[in-house]
Amino acid sequence: MLAYFCNFKDLNMRKTKKYEPLVELIFRISSVMTIVAVGFIVLFIISKGVQPFLSSNKEGTYSFVKFISGLEWRPNDDINKAQYGILYMIVGSLFATGGAIILGVPISIFAAGYLSELANEKVKKIAKAGIMLLAGIPSVIYGVFGLGFIVPKIKEISPMPQGQSLLAVIIVLTMMILPTMIVIAENAIASVPSAYRNASYALGASKVYTTIHVIIPAARRGILVGVILGVGRAIGEAMAVVLIAGNVSGGIPTSLFEPIRPLTANVVLEMSYATGLHSEMLFATGSILMLFIIGINLVLSRIIKRMGKY
Repeated sequence: MLAYFCNFKDLNMRKTKKYEPLVELIFRISSVMTIVAVGFIVLFIISKGVQPFLSSNKEGTYSFVKFISGLEWRPNDDINKAQYGILYMIVGSLFATGGAIILGVPISIFAAGYLSELANEKVKKIAKAGIMLLAGIPSVIYGVFGLGFIVPKIKEISPMPQGQSLLAVIIVLTMMILPTMIVIAENAIASVPSAYRNASYALGASKVYTTIHVIIPAARRGILVGVILGVGRAIGEAMAVVLIAGNVSGGIPTSLFEPIRPLTANVVLEMSYATGLHSEMLFATGSILMLFIIGINLVLSRIIKRMGKY
């Protein structure tokens, strides 16, 4: 019996080794295709985005300095007087993303800590189902909810005549990034070795104290990964933001109640009918947005590498 089992095991191992090169090739091709796809997208967007600033452009060049520092976007004016400034859009996008991260990170960390360390199985099961449901809701539904509920509530307390505002965008983006950050933070907290917990309990620390002062700091690396994904979704969100931002044609927001025009909303609103230089300037807007996302990811990834193991 033992001999039969050993022969059977050896036969399975030989079959497995036979297909290993094929499986390895499939994995390698899949990885290369991913890299090629990302590289192609980046090169295409940037090549289209630099066209308005090159001397070879048929419709004439537009100053990159004027583009990156301008405070007005008025493409429908006379071709010689059209304004394509995106500085106020960059500021609005950063304010909205920063506000969503400031609100969302503490909520997601404490929610993940509670679900991983303190909640009983019944509560955990219900909460996880709700989080998965939030993650699966289309972004446009968040926008409709924001337009129908959050915007009217803000209008009641706002000194401005409309409810579409930076505050509305921050609230909706916070709701959208919470599921991703909570799930990743919970997985990071759950991966912390039990020895950390046991050592803290042995010193007389309570479960809450251990979670806040021991477990969460030990899981900071995984938590930051969730923050990176949250930043990417917040700064790249378009459909929900278009409905609640206000989409003004100029002006840096000076309060939470002022409307904004994020970079993503600018592309979504006008790409369907833009032609010529107008279309190329929208590609340039997309290039700036992509460079922002890449830059933020590189900075945060650098920070992750300097952190501990978990």
